[in-house]
This record gives sequence, structure tokens and C-alpha cells, in this order.
Amino acid sequence: MSYQNVYDRSMSDPSTFWAEAAALIDWESPWSQVLDDSNPPFYRWFSGATLNTCYNAVDRHVIAGRGDQPAIIHDSPVTDSKTTITYAELQDQVARFAGVLKAQGVVKGDRVIIYMPMMAEALIAMLGCARIGAVHSVVFGGFSAHELATRIDDAKPKAMVAGSCGVEPNRIVLYKPLLDAAIEQADHKPQCCIILQRPMEPGTLVAGRDLSWTQALADAEPADCVAVAATDPLYILYTSGTTGQPKGVVRDNGGHAVALAWSMSNIYNVKPGEVFWAASDVGWVVGHSYIVYAPLLVGATTIVYEGKPVGTPDAGAFWRVVEDHQVAVLFTAPTAFRAIKRDDPNGEHLKRYNLSSLRALFLAGERCDPDTLNWAEQKLGLPVIDHWWQTETGWAIAANCLGIEQLPVKPGSPTRAVPGYDIQVLDDEGRTSEAGDIGRIMIKLPLPPGCLSTLWDNDSRFIQSYLATQPGYYLTGDAGYMDEDGYVFVMSRIDDIINVAGHRLSTGGMEAVLASHQDVAECAVIGAADQLKGELPLGLVVLKSGVERDWADIAKELVTLVRKQIGPVAAFKTVIVVDRLPKTRSGKILRGTMKAIADGKEYRMPATIDDPAILAEVTSALSDIGYAKQH
Repeated sequence: MSYQNVYDRSMSDPSTFWAEAAALIDWESPWSQVLDDSNPPFYRWFSGATLNTCYNAVDRHVIAGRGDQPAIIHDSPVTDSKTTITYAELQDQVARFAGVLKAQGVVKGDRVIIYMPMMAEALIAMLGCARIGAVHSVVFGGFSAHELATRIDDAKPKAMVAGSCGVEPNRIVLYKPLLDAAIEQADHKPQCCIILQRPMEPGTLVAGRDLSWTQALADAEPADCVAVAATDPLYILYTSGTTGQPKGVVRDNGGHAVALAWSMSNIYNVKPGEVFWAASDVGWVVGHSYIVYAPLLVGATTIVYEGKPVGTPDAGAFWRVVEDHQVAVLFTAPTAFRAIKRDDPNGEHLKRYNLSSLRALFLAGERCDPDTLNWAEQKLGLPVIDHWWQTETGWAIAANCLGIEQLPVKPGSPTRAVPGYDIQVLDDEGRTSEAGDIGRIMIKLPLPPGCLSTLWDNDSRFIQSYLATQPGYYLTGDAGYMDEDGYVFVMSRIDDIINVAGHRLSTGGMEAVLASHQDVAECAVIGAADQLKGELPLGLVVLKSGVERDWADIAKELVTLVRKQIGPVAAFKTVIVVDRLPKTRSGKILRGTMKAIADGKEYRMPATIDDPAILAEVTSALSDIGYAKQH
């Protein structure tokens, strides 16, 4: 069946379309209504149905006779270890961990915060919560005590689960002291903490509150799966809010399971028993959706990787994992490939490994510049699929759906809307934009299954943040356009559309031009305040490893390139060469923070920043050319 046929069916009769997709999931009891639209904008999927997500991700595969198949492979170059857990072993460990929670009084609807490194135990903790109907909230390992405390006060967990430490290539991150400090700061106090003691840095247990993971698991009575309503929350995942108060995205059980199971075969073309690797972290939405739930829901093998794309030990790290574990499909962020390209521009490391198992590479998490996409295609000789989605949606909004029909690739575009999503580009007055005109990318309600149902304990903020801009539409917060073929081009966040002397220009378009230069590894463009023109674009670039040309000559070439490809209207005149760009731990470039620095405004150090020292370097570079005057 063609993509167009599938998409049209999802638009014309969504209830029948998603009812058919729901056959991928085992239900405890059937739904009374596929789409409950009785209380817009709070749409609900599979109302009346009951199920258990953990049963669908683990137990049913064991029952089907596939207990000996690997479920999780933990690969940790930073600890020099590899561990494989079969579905039968996973069932036993998850049931026992659920029993630990149950013994501590955790019941259906209670919240559990998980603060762990990239270990198989993080997945076991998530699945253990799902098994008894508890709502988990994973907080990225190593977040500051303050950030963890804000999440404790918002979610009000009955229990906490944490690792004693995380292991980075050059340091140990002490989680237990951060956890203790967060609980001290928080108004809400969890009843217990379950601590996984890592031998490289065990934590000090607090008597009467803390339990040893190993001891508790050994003594636990296994717990059975508890049926929950399809509309009950599975997890809360916090995403940064503009007010500094994090927003707790709520994901339900039923729609989430259906959408993710459907996506594995239709978008990623992954079959049961195959090895799927999402090179991300369980603290981010990619980890929730495609390290944990989606691969296990369809009976695939998932990889939990505790390492980096470069430096553990080199830029061939990803290729070693693909060869060692026969990875069929790899999913990572463009920033990871830019790091690999920067350190190994000619792909010498890639030649050392047998990648014959790999069928496709998927990229998401930020806009993929055409140069990175083309480099990956040339080096791998495989389909490289840029796709676009968000924490709030939980799975792809636009993609080249390999399991339906592989469409022609247009570099710079994540292809077309995924079935279920009615994507529209609207101008500031709410009118549909012409093909090629930049506007606000929005999704007509209702959102398909798997997307956020609300924000935790804050329906009004959910409406204000996402639904109030244009009644009947979800605001993605991204700006871009659709071409005459329906291909979506996500150019930037709405806030990153800059106004140069009355001309609305996309920083993403300028970044694509800079990234096409042969010496540029990665780049960012921000709009710096200007008294005359309102804003002026400012480019920051990182050069490829081994480039020895004078950076001033390269900067001149980049200015010429932008003026040639976008035009003098861009008023692009300034390029700064830096060693690294400041990013979040998930790889997103901190454009908003750099803009605040350039404009001389006060800013809050992002909780998710990977390395504050990089921000200091950029601040110094901006100051050297006359920006950041107040810092």
C-alpha cells in the first residue's frame, strides 16, 4: 500500500485506522470508544479499555515462547562491560523490582522518580513501575539538586530510584549526594529511596529511608501485572518551560502503546527479534520511546549504550557497537554525527568495521543540516532518514516511513506528515500559508494516539502553552514551510525567526548554508539585537578536525556564501570560530542562551547544559567582538 493511501485513511477515518493498529497490543478489556471527543481539547484514545504496558513489553513475548531472545543489551565502553538480558530474565527482574515497590506501599497511581545512569536497571525500574500501574518520572542523571527538587515537588513521588553514580569518559558523577541534597531542598519528602550501588562510587545510605537495590531485589516477592485504564498515565516527562518551572508532559498507557508499536514496523521497518539501537538516554523522550517501550512492545532487542559517539575511545565507537551487536537500524541525533564527522571527516574509522547488518540510519532531536545528511549517506551507502518530533508528541510527526513506502529524500526536510498527523503551516493571522512561505507549523486537533494528554496537575498551562494560539490546533513551537509536494521543512523554533529590517528570516536556513562549507563541522546562527535593523544574524562555527587554514579567511568565505545563497537581505556579516558550541546533554545547541549573552541580557544557566565551561568560552568570544557588553 502506498504512503498516500495509508495517510488518507488515517485522516478520513482515524477511529477505524487506530482500531486496526490497536491489534498490535494485547488488551485486558476492550474500549467503548476509540476516540473520545466529548471534552475537547482533552481528547482521549481507547476510552474504557484496560491493559498493562509492562505485560505487552515483556510477559507476552515470554508466553509466546521467545523468552530466550535478548531483550536488552547493555554496552558500556566507560566501564568496559557488556551484558545481555533475555526476555525471560527481564520478566523475572522486572517482577521482582515491582515487588520491591509494592512492599514499600507503592500502588497504582503513585509516582516514582527515577534518577539513574544508562544501565539496564533504569529500564527495569521503568517497567517495574508500569507493571503495578505506578507513574514513573525519569530525571536525566546528573541534573542538579535544584532541578531534581523542583520535579520532586511537582510529581510528589512516594519513592525514588537512583544510581549511586554515573560514569563519564573522564570523571565520575556522584548522584547520591545530589539526590540527598534535592530531597533536603524539596518540600515533599518521598517515603523511600532505592539505591543501585555502583562499585566505582557507592553512596551512603540513609537509615530508615534508603534501600540497597541488590538486597531489596534478592528479598522481593515478584509482583503480577496490574490492569490500568488506557487513559491512565504511564509516565511524566519534564521538559523545560520558559518560566523556569518545568512542564510535566503526561503520556497515557493505551494510545502510547498503540502508536509506538505501529511506528516500529511502519516508520522504522523493524521486525520482532531484530536489534534496534536508539543512541540516546532514558532521561529524554527518545530514550523513553525508542530505548525502552517501542522496541520491547514489538519484541525487538534494544541497546542501552553507556558511552559517547566520540572519545569512548574514538570516532569509531558507533560502528563498533553496530558490528558487535548486529544492529539493523540506528537512531541518533544529528549532533552525534557532526561530532563523528568533525573527528573523522574521511570516515577512516568506519572502514574498520563490518556494518552489513545495518539497513538504515534515522536522525532526530534537532534540525539536520543537508551537509550532515549527505555525509552520512555517502559514508554509509544506506538510507539516512531525517525525521521530526518532540517530547510532547512522543513519536514522529514527519518522517520517511520506510515500512510503508520509501519516498524520495529532500535534504533539509524530514519528508511528509506521518499518518495520524494533520500538519498545517499558518501565518500570524491563522491563515494557511502558501507553499514555500514560512509560518508557524501547527497540528490540527485531535492529536493522534501517543501524544501528550495534558501537563501533570496543570490542565490550564497545557491549554495556554500548546492550544491557545490558534483554537483547534496544537502549536509545535517550530517555524517552517511545506513545499508543493507536501514535504515539511522545519527551519527553526518560532523564537529563532529573526527580523532583519522588517524581513523575516530563518536562522536554520543560514545554518544550512554555513554547514555546506567544506571546513565547517557544525554551526549555529543567532539573531543579535541591533539598533538600526532590529536584529542581525551572527554565526558561530566549529571547524573540522585538522583544518589549519586561517580562520579569518574561512569566515570571509562563509559571509560570502550566505550573501550569495540567501542574499544581501540577510545582512550576514559576522562569523566567530569557536572550539565547541554550548549544548544540552541531549545535544541541542543553546541558541537562546547565546542570544541572551550577545544581547547583554541576564540569563539563567540552563539546567540541562552539558559543560558550563563551553558557555564561558563563547561568552568570551562574543565579548571580544563587542557583544555581551554587560557580561
